[in-house]
Amino acid sequence: MCESTTHSYTVTGMTCDHCRSSVLEEVAELDGVDSVEADLATGSLRVTGSAVSDEAIARTVEELGYKLAEAS
Repeated sequence: MCESTTHSYTVTGMTCDHCRSSVLEEVAELDGVDSVEADLATGSLRVTGSAVSDEAIARTVEELGYKLAEAS
């Protein structure tokens, strides 16, 4: 069993609650994701799960029309 880890990112381009909801919904559907939190004011995105792919998260966020930068 893989250990769960949390990754933090910054998403640019989220300007409303609909944007935030779209990011939360799509990222939550990725394999290995256990939970997702997004803060509209700061653009922060926290993804917790096992074997979560940074590339899959970036691709998903960018397909929604936003930019992703890994924060930590």
